Amino acid sequence: MELEVRHLRVVCAIAEAGSLTRAAAALSMTQPGLSTQLRRIESMLGGALFDRQRAGATPTAFGELVLARAHAVLPGIDALLADTARAARHLASPNRVRVGSVGAPLLGHLILAVRELLPEAEVTSRCHYSPVTLLDDLAAGRLEAAVLGDHPEQVLAPRDGVVLTPLVTEPVFALLPATHPLVGQEAVSLTELADHDWAMPRPDGDRTREYWSSVCALTGRRPSAPHEAEGRQLIELVRAGLAVSLCQATFSETPGVTVRPLAGNPSGTATSWPGTVTARWPPTATTSCAGWRPVTWTHVPPARSTRTGADATRARPVSRTPRDVAQ
Repeated sequence: MELEVRHLRVVCAIAEAGSLTRAAAALSMTQPGLSTQLRRIESMLGGALFDRQRAGATPTAFGELVLARAHAVLPGIDALLADTARAARHLASPNRVRVGSVGAPLLGHLILAVRELLPEAEVTSRCHYSPVTLLDDLAAGRLEAAVLGDHPEQVLAPRDGVVLTPLVTEPVFALLPATHPLVGQEAVSLTELADHDWAMPRPDGDRTREYWSSVCALTGRRPSAPHEAEGRQLIELVRAGLAVSLCQATFSETPGVTVRPLAGNPSGTATSWPGTVTARWPPTATTSCAGWRPVTWTHVPPARSTRTGADATRARPVSRTPRDVAQ
């Protein structure tokens, strides 16, 4: 009988549980079966690993030595198994592709592209306001690809096993009521917007609220923000004339609201696929994606976005995105 990885797991389980009875339950084994296996392991290693008493099982000095080596070895083995499983999934032709997205204008085109590349695959999608949640799902293998977004100097922390590929950078525009006096201007300055009440998204993992605040700080003023909202609720507050806000340049205008460029920003949206870098005054962000395999994005045409936020977006097959306010 040779020592196997499963034997080390048994020893660690007993030490962690503190008794053979509890360890047997955790390992879905019977207590007599676990006792027999432990005796075989001890015989193979050449010494007693635990003092077994009525109060429980305590590692011997010899057992402490084995446990120390097991704790050093097992994490590396677990990492090897996780990496090889992930690599095997990537090599295999996937029959299921799970796609995530924040409020970026790429999701529909991404799904169509996946269906074209993998016509036999089942494609599902999941949308979420927070890019952090989607990035966690990617790292854990719960998604194969996602469209995310971030803000200048406020990028998401990298994750092992997730490849981030920038797709596009987009300026931020002003979102105004259709009857607002600034609508008549070709471009609106942040200083002018600071004179009005704002609707802002709530603070969360993508840090849109913090980014908006840092952009407004460039004017030397802190605008009044009595309304905290996102999605359809933010749009309704602006439509009612109660607030102004910010949005992506690709925001799809709806009746009652108007989009105007911010003075000093590029007048249009740069969309070179994959990956563009536009001049980033203050307000821009980047939409990104991360994926389960290399993807050619040049066939994905630009689309109108339904997301608002004080940021531009850079796209990658999995990463970050500003909060969508036009759900």
